[in-house]
Amino acid sequence: MTNSNNLLIGRRGLLAGAAGLSALSLLPSRLRAQETPRSGGVLRMGIGGGSTTDDFDIRKLNDWVPVNQAYMVMNGLVEIDADNIAQPELFESWEAAEGAAEWIFNVRQGVTFHNGKVLSADDVIYSLNLHRGDSTSAARSIASPITGLEKLSDFQIKITLASGNADLPYMLSDYHFLVVPEGFDDWSNPIGTGAFKLESIEPGVRGRFTRNVDYWKPNTAHVDAVEVIVINDISARTNALMSGQVHAINSLDFKTVNLLGRNPNLNIIRSSGGQHFTFLMDTRIAPFADVNVRRAIKYGIDREQLLQTALLGFGQLGNDHPIPRTDRFYNSELPQRAFDPDQAKFYLREAGMESLSLTLQTSDAAFPGAVDAAAIYRTSAAGAGIDVNIQREPADGYWDNVWMKAPFSMGYWGGRPTADQMLTIAYSSASAQNDSHWANERFDSLLVEARALLDEDKRREIYWELQQIVSDDGGVMIPMFGDYLDGVNKAVKGVTPHPMFNLMGARMAEKVWLDA
Repeated sequence: MTNSNNLLIGRRGLLAGAAGLSALSLLPSRLRAQETPRSGGVLRMGIGGGSTTDDFDIRKLNDWVPVNQAYMVMNGLVEIDADNIAQPELFESWEAAEGAAEWIFNVRQGVTFHNGKVLSADDVIYSLNLHRGDSTSAARSIASPITGLEKLSDFQIKITLASGNADLPYMLSDYHFLVVPEGFDDWSNPIGTGAFKLESIEPGVRGRFTRNVDYWKPNTAHVDAVEVIVINDISARTNALMSGQVHAINSLDFKTVNLLGRNPNLNIIRSSGGQHFTFLMDTRIAPFADVNVRRAIKYGIDREQLLQTALLGFGQLGNDHPIPRTDRFYNSELPQRAFDPDQAKFYLREAGMESLSLTLQTSDAAFPGAVDAAAIYRTSAAGAGIDVNIQREPADGYWDNVWMKAPFSMGYWGGRPTADQMLTIAYSSASAQNDSHWANERFDSLLVEARALLDEDKRREIYWELQQIVSDDGGVMIPMFGDYLDGVNKAVKGVTPHPMFNLMGARMAEKVWLDA
C-alpha cells in the first residue's frame, strides 16, 4: 500500500501557484502570520442564501446559510485548504492500495461530540451511509461509487470503490459529508464535533452559536459566539456591513465592490475559483429536449457584455461547462463560444423553428445580479430570434420552489476541488443535483473511466472531451465565472481568500478572531 495522502498533496503542489487567488485591502501574509489570535467577542455574520425551510440535514445542504451554519456545528472528513489541497480533518490520515479502489482511513482519536459521545468509526460509517443506497441525498451520486464500508477497528475503516479513484480524499471533502453520531436524525437540533454549539435558530432569519470549549482543533474557535443574520437582499446586506451591524457579509454586489473598497474600515476579500453562474434548461421537456434549441440559446448570449456589465469584470468568461481555468484539467483548446445571432438562428431552423419564446424564472437568490443578468440576456437574445420573458421569483424558497423544477431558470455552483467531483455532482445522469436533468451515455461512461486512471495525461484527454460534450450537448448555459467577493470589517483578523467558497470556504467562523 502507498501513502496516497502525501502522494495526492504532492500532485497538487502546482495548484498553489495557479489558484488565481487575490485580495484587496488585505494585510500581507507575512504580517498576518505575526498576529496573535485573541479570544472573546461575538462575531456577527450577515449571510445571503437562507430560507425558512433550512435545517441542518446534511443530505440536503444547498445554499450559503445552511452550509456555513453546518460547518459551525459539524466537521467534515477532509478539508480543502486555501491552496486547494486536501487536508485531514476527522479522517486523520489515509492510504490507498494499488489501483486506488481500496482505501484505509484512520479516524481521528480524542474527538468528542457536543453530547459527550466519543467519535468512532461507527459514527463515520453511519454518516456516510446517509448518502448511499436509496438515500435522497444531494451527494448520492458522489457516494455511489462506494461499494463497501468496513469497520476495521474503532478508529479505522476501509472504503472499497467500484473502480479506482485517485481523488477519493477530495471527493470526501464535499460539504455534505459532515459527521453526526451514529443513529442521529434530529436535524433541527444538530449534534456535531464542531467549533460551536447551536444555541438558538429561527430558520431563514437568524441563528446563534456558542463556542465549544472542548473543541479538538488547536488555534481555532477564538470567538465566544457567532450570530448569523440571514440577509438575502444584497442592498440590505451591504448596508448592514457599512453600518457596523455585522462584521462580515458574503456575495457582494459586483457593482459596489470598488466603492466598498474605499471604506477605511473594510477589507474586500476576492477569491477566484470555480464559482459559476448558470441558465438551466430542463432537457426532459420541449423545447429544451432538442439539442439544437439548447445550442441556439447558448449562441444568443453576449458573454463579454454580461461579464463587464453584471460582474464589472470580476470573473472570467464561461464556455458552457463548469471547469475553471484554475483546474489542472481545464480544456484550454476548446474554442470560446461567442455571441453569434446568425448561429443561433441556424440552430433554431435546425429545430424547425423561426423564432422561440421562453419564460426565464429568476431571482437575486440565484446569485447577486441575476435579475440584471437576465435582462442583459433578454436584450441580446432578441437579436437571435429568441424572445425572453423574465419572471422574477421571491428569494425565500427559490431553491425549493424554482431550482430543478422550472423549465428555464437561473442558478449558480460553487467550485469543487476536482474536475471529477464537479462533473459528477452536476452532470452525471445519476446525480440528485443534475439540475438540467441531462443524460448522456458517453459522458457517464467516460466519467467513470477517467476517475480510475492514474495516468495524468490519459485523464486529461478524457476530461477535455467531457468538457466539450457538456459545452455542446448539455442543458446548462454557463456564460461566466464570478470571483467570490466578501466584505469584512477590519476588526476581524485572520481572514484569507479561499478557492472553494465565500467566507473562507464557509469556515470563517472557526478561523477568525476579533481585534480588541
